[in-house]
Amino acid sequence: MAQRGPVLGLDFGTSNSAAGYLCNGAPRLIGMGPGQTTLPSTFFFNFDTRKTLIGEAANQALLDGIEGRFMRALKRVLGTPLMHEERQILNERVTFVDIIARFLNHIKTRAEAQAGTRFDRVLSGRPVVFHGLNDPREAGAEADLRACYRAAGFDEVDFMPEPEAAAIASGALEQTGEVGLIVDIGGGTSDFSVFRSTPDGVSVLANHGVRIGGTDFDRAISIERVMPLLGKGSELRKVMGPGASPVPNAIFNDLATWEKIPFLYTPQTRRMVAELVQMAFEREKLGRLANLLENELGHEVAFAVERGKIAANAGHGTSVIALDQIERGLCAALPPEALSACLAAHARMLGTGLRETLGFAGIGAADIDRVIYVGGSSLMSVVSDVVKAECPDARHSFSEVFTAVTDGLAIAAARG
Repeated sequence: MAQRGPVLGLDFGTSNSAAGYLCNGAPRLIGMGPGQTTLPSTFFFNFDTRKTLIGEAANQALLDGIEGRFMRALKRVLGTPLMHEERQILNERVTFVDIIARFLNHIKTRAEAQAGTRFDRVLSGRPVVFHGLNDPREAGAEADLRACYRAAGFDEVDFMPEPEAAAIASGALEQTGEVGLIVDIGGGTSDFSVFRSTPDGVSVLANHGVRIGGTDFDRAISIERVMPLLGKGSELRKVMGPGASPVPNAIFNDLATWEKIPFLYTPQTRRMVAELVQMAFEREKLGRLANLLENELGHEVAFAVERGKIAANAGHGTSVIALDQIERGLCAALPPEALSACLAAHARMLGTGLRETLGFAGIGAADIDRVIYVGGSSLMSVVSDVVKAECPDARHSFSEVFTAVTDGLAIAAARG
């Protein structure tokens, strides 16, 4: 019987992705660039060269103002009808399955070059929930992701819940008897897992998740602090008779949502906004929106919001979301109290999700020995504040938040 080849552990994330395999008994992460072991899950389709750029190259092309289409947060499309709709990009008609498959193949090719071997098998991380408990899109989301891996060239595809992989990476296999809580806050989902370390491995007592993550934090901040500068909440003159009507919110909600931004750059949307400018009491604000759409600056604004969020979370006073790309000197202040207010609803959802997880596990907060934080967005103070309030007596660990899932997948892949 032929020996089966090695397995690649791969964490395809909403914002960033990583991969690794076990080498000499330890996880070895795939280099994604100089000094980088994570790859932004981003795409840029260059209209001039007709090439597709991935990761940091895609981000840089966007920031350089090159003419093209930028995409991010495609993981959130899994399980929706958008995944299989064909659309014209560059010289061909493709689906999101095709696009994500090319991204995964890029990682596969890098891994094979660095490891000196083929990876036909993959152990992929998956969130506890893609969309929500009992959501009919759940099964379709995993099936879509499996289809992406197969289209990328993997013959065998298995999945492991991301928090379980993080528990393995945290050394849970060596801590017999410990009861731990994994708090995995990604770009699109927040997962909680309660586990107990046993001599036979990690026993997961409960998995639970809510569909909020770092991109939702960004969206809330953008809607509350940035969109009012572009006309959200302002009023329009009625076409007939006196009075006023509010500017429709839909365009601002889409503009604050990473995966929906590319679909706003249409002649129809630009014409609609031009009409709104003519009817607006505050033309200057709606004029900024028109300028943003005309110059396709939506993702630059989203990056600015993300930078402002990170700076505000650092706790050095009032942060500023710089919007010079729209108008010189334009900015939105983001003091710590405004950040807390923007994320208050998300904090409540996180707290509810955590308490529900403990209930599913049949234990109390006092039974948790250690809390392990995973994912870049777990560094947000709104997250740790909620968890520490619920589990004040536990040890709280923030080591390897960006690569813990990938490390665990690499270890589990070799064991399995």
